[in-house]
Amino acid sequence: MAGARGSLSQINNPLPKKELFDIPSGIVYLDGNSLGPPLRQSSRQAVEVINDEWGKDLIQAWNSANWMSMPRIVGDQIAPIIGAQPGSVAMGDTLSIKAYQALAATLELRPDRRVILSDSGNFPTDLYIAQGLIDTLDRGHKLLTPSPEDVMDMINDDVAVVYLTHVDYRTGRLHDMGAITERAHRHGAVTIWDLAHSAGAVQLAVEETRTEFAVGCTYKYLNGGPGAPAFIYIRQDIVNSIRPALSGWLGHRDPFAMAPQYDPARSTERFRIGTPPVVQFKLLHFALKIWDQISMSDIREASTRLCEQFIQEVEGRCPSLELVSPRNALNRGSQVSFESNDAYSIIQALTDQGVIGDFREPNILRFGIAPLYLDENDIVRAAQTMESVMNSECWREDRYQVKKQVT
Repeated sequence: MAGARGSLSQINNPLPKKELFDIPSGIVYLDGNSLGPPLRQSSRQAVEVINDEWGKDLIQAWNSANWMSMPRIVGDQIAPIIGAQPGSVAMGDTLSIKAYQALAATLELRPDRRVILSDSGNFPTDLYIAQGLIDTLDRGHKLLTPSPEDVMDMINDDVAVVYLTHVDYRTGRLHDMGAITERAHRHGAVTIWDLAHSAGAVQLAVEETRTEFAVGCTYKYLNGGPGAPAFIYIRQDIVNSIRPALSGWLGHRDPFAMAPQYDPARSTERFRIGTPPVVQFKLLHFALKIWDQISMSDIREASTRLCEQFIQEVEGRCPSLELVSPRNALNRGSQVSFESNDAYSIIQALTDQGVIGDFREPNILRFGIAPLYLDENDIVRAAQTMESVMNSECWREDRYQVKKQVT
């Protein structure tokens, strides 16, 4: 995959844009749905922040290098990727914190209702956040987690908030955001969408759907790097009526007034909390420049085509692996998952042979398809390597049986 050193000025070429990414030679990277790869110039961006901004201007860089404005600048870069308007996306902290802020706000918007409706396929952290908030409030709220297929039927006038991950992190199953949001609103409920596996992977229209909140991370398909800041979208007609449960000084209307009482900003900025991690913001800001000339419709078309090819290749070469992702592309995000009792060992063996996917409990082999740096040749090579691993049964070796700390 090694290519000539690229620059963001070269992004008028068709997909993929491998020359912009720093992926080790010989690797087929099918794990961008867990952690996207760095751009070739990401390290230079970090060095510039440390040496030229921090190193030379010290604390003055908050003004001279525009550090304090980075959350707003980056939020406006993410807005069109998720189908939102400038000014509607606040940045910072982690996805868990943004989910907490959104969920606490929704319960205040519906103070007479006690049901939080999620599903059994939601990411565990989202469910932990909900149960923790329920325990903290101690007001009789309850969390319901039916199967994803039963969510629509469970939306009724008792529900305060429908709280879902748009793309299932294990199988890639895709919820119908428009239909679920419309039904929730018909019953007077609020909606929160977790876009961790959607932003940068599928077409989104959060403003058009009229969802009240959406949250997401930026280190997967958006390639912001490990620990990159999270985002929260808030529908603009409600933002000034919401008082954040976590009220940090940078969400204040005038942070440097150092007032003893919290007076929230008159914008989505009220959902900022603490000091932004500047190096991470600069890396993310740089990575997001790719999207200036890439349409999500092109990404989705390429993703669908590559996913279909991958399914066909793997099923033809590795019949013992069972597809658990939806077969219909309209119901699937930008990942493909297969099932095997030996999933963990198979993934480890694949990784050793240059095809990096990942494992999810209890028996899922998961592969993220990112058209920014993958093409048809990568898909074929990955499937051929899987066929070799399965036929040779090299995954049975002892070294592949012991689980690592991070799976």
